[in-house]
Amino acid sequence: MNRPLRRISVFCLALILALMGWATWIQGAKASDYREDPHNPRVNIAKYSGPLGNILVDGQPVTGSAATSSSLKYKRTYKDGPLYAPVTGFSSQIFGSTQLESLYGDLLGGTDSRLQNPADTLLHERPKAGDVATTIDGKVQKAGYEALGDKTGAAIALDPATGRILGMVSTPSYDPGKFAGSGTADQKAWQALANDSAQPNLNRALRQPLPPGSTFKLVVAAAALENGLYSSVDQPTTSPDPYTLPNTRTQLTNESASAPCENATIRTALQYSCNTVFAKMAVDLGKDKVRAQAEKFGFNDATMDVPVRATKSVYPSDMDQAQTALSGIGQFDDQATPLQMAMVASAIANGGDLKTPQLVDKLTDGGGNTVQQNAPKTYRKAMSNRTAAQLRSAMQTVVDKGTGSNAKIDGATVGGKTGTAQHGVDNSGTPYAWFVSYADDGKGHRVAVAVMVEDGHAARNEVSGNGLAAPIAKAMMRAALS
Repeated sequence: MNRPLRRISVFCLALILALMGWATWIQGAKASDYREDPHNPRVNIAKYSGPLGNILVDGQPVTGSAATSSSLKYKRTYKDGPLYAPVTGFSSQIFGSTQLESLYGDLLGGTDSRLQNPADTLLHERPKAGDVATTIDGKVQKAGYEALGDKTGAAIALDPATGRILGMVSTPSYDPGKFAGSGTADQKAWQALANDSAQPNLNRALRQPLPPGSTFKLVVAAAALENGLYSSVDQPTTSPDPYTLPNTRTQLTNESASAPCENATIRTALQYSCNTVFAKMAVDLGKDKVRAQAEKFGFNDATMDVPVRATKSVYPSDMDQAQTALSGIGQFDDQATPLQMAMVASAIANGGDLKTPQLVDKLTDGGGNTVQQNAPKTYRKAMSNRTAAQLRSAMQTVVDKGTGSNAKIDGATVGGKTGTAQHGVDNSGTPYAWFVSYADDGKGHRVAVAVMVEDGHAARNEVSGNGLAAPIAKAMMRAALS
């Protein structure tokens, strides 16, 4: 063979080897990427080729599957869709999926490797889809949803001993079944949802951080007790009334001029929600100690997964003393989700041991066999048992004699803290109403709840944590203890 022909042969051989290598790489290393690419129509065809697995509440499905006449043979259906939408999310043939529907899409779609048995592998058959069992208590969920009614807001209930989320409500809500298919009606329903200024598809319980108002005073009180600023909730504080914010001429006052806030104890200051006491307390502690305590409760954690990712709650770091004072009453740049404030109440109710919130109890295969069981986990030791006991006692006073009277439940010990958070330019917006609480029936059953009501239609002077939020918390706590 002459030299030019030999060179051409070598070059052609190199091209063939390169092509074979590229094909091998595409079919091997990149196969899963192409197979799972959402733009690949085969992904949806495979996912909806059979009935999906279900999301369970109290062991019963709140989802289902219905046969269609399209190439996507089944579509997702929902039982009590608006009630459970903040829990399930949605699964749409056109618009994808969210929340549990998305996080456990492989299990619910039958492609999770944990579902396969040797026969499925040998015959290349899709295994029967698995189920996701939630921690939700249907009674608690329904109680919170009905109590919120037509208000804009959110409520979340936790089992302090385990971190199990017993109820997670967000209103206004939406029906995920209205756009689960691929028809014209589904597309119109989706467009209406996307254009709704009330944002029904926003999970306010997990993803809407707002100023926590006076509910944050519990965090400051915990910091004061943990750092030895005060020895008990019944020791008088050093608190002028009114209180002049450091390095300013601005005087901070209290909601009620007649409230006994001057040099009040922590118990009295929580009972009457004294701004002056906790603003001064935050300055005396310093922003770093308050932030350290807040972070023990979960503030500033950007990786809070329940397993749905929650938006970070924020206690700021770059503040002067006047700003620190305002942060001590849950204002300035403080931001908290209802989940975060429920975690504060849960840690207090559980002796300072804060459990990681969790929405999923277990995952099962198509035959009902458990493939993953979620056990309780400690998130952090938020405070000592003594501090937690002191705060529980003070919160009981708030309900028995103070601003949280609407949360009382016959036959149970209830503690709470109200909050009214200002917002808008020069606090011109209608305030947010908050209530955080715990209840104990004395028989081993406890629950912690946080409620936020963002009711722009209420008159400003009618917005209060006790008036708007406490009855919702009461309904959920009573359901959890029943």
